[in-house]
Amino acid sequence: MRSIMMIVNEKREDAAKLASQVQVALEEREIAVVGAESDRDVELVLVFGGDGTILWSAQAARERSVPLLGVNLGHMGFLAEAEVSSLESLVDRVAAADYAVEERMTLELDVQMPDGSMQHDWAINEAAIMRTDLAHPAHFGIGVDGQGVSTYGADGIILSTPTGSTAYSYSAGGPVVWPDTEAVLMVPLAAHGLFTRPLVVGPNSELEVSILKQQWADIEVWCDGIRRITAPAGTRILCRPSKVPVKLARLSDTPFSARLVAKFDLPVSGWRRLGLEES
Repeated sequence: MRSIMMIVNEKREDAAKLASQVQVALEEREIAVVGAESDRDVELVLVFGGDGTILWSAQAARERSVPLLGVNLGHMGFLAEAEVSSLESLVDRVAAADYAVEERMTLELDVQMPDGSMQHDWAINEAAIMRTDLAHPAHFGIGVDGQGVSTYGADGIILSTPTGSTAYSYSAGGPVVWPDTEAVLMVPLAAHGLFTRPLVVGPNSELEVSILKQQWADIEVWCDGIRRITAPAGTRILCRPSKVPVKLARLSDTPFSARLVAKFDLPVSGWRRLGLEES
């Protein structure tokens, strides 16, 4: 019997209600629906919620190497594929396995503590390296491929995937990078120094952030805003593209540029007029 994992933002009554309706419809088609705690083999992770719920659910999809399909119940919904208004069509498409699969690059993080111990984590959007003392900047050393390139004080540093370039990184002034691009972004937050612009490196590069000794408080590393690592002075954070992607189920072939315009409600009317007025 086919199985699908369903993950729901239980804090939202509308999410639970809609998910229940979809579960009934799928079970009528002899497709079992299981929860996140299940160890059963599944073909898809179906998520009801906003981008936060989808980010949390990405762990389950990544571990099982199955696609994730998000139903947008949030504000932006950049990672979501389906809207509430299309639930009937969604059930039909899922039952028929009628969707394309798109792989999204993730980040691999090695956090080496001053005592030599190591912690590992990953992110599909970003790893945010943040100060905890709001009265003082943090002090960072920046390296690329083993070469030091800068030191500066800042509120923090964002290490982002192309997928995450429209999230926290974008709010911090980073560039929008198309999700099929293989790259890693480093975007400083309120940095003070001579070389503090965002960096974009290729898929074979490794970024390094060193937590310098002159800190007023520990630093925190947040992966996708969900998982936290506390990093004291003397910690080294190494970041590179992971070999394990997150797979997203796609119901349409709408290009990323069109999604970008729609999600940000960009003012593009008349963009091909070239400034010429009709006589």
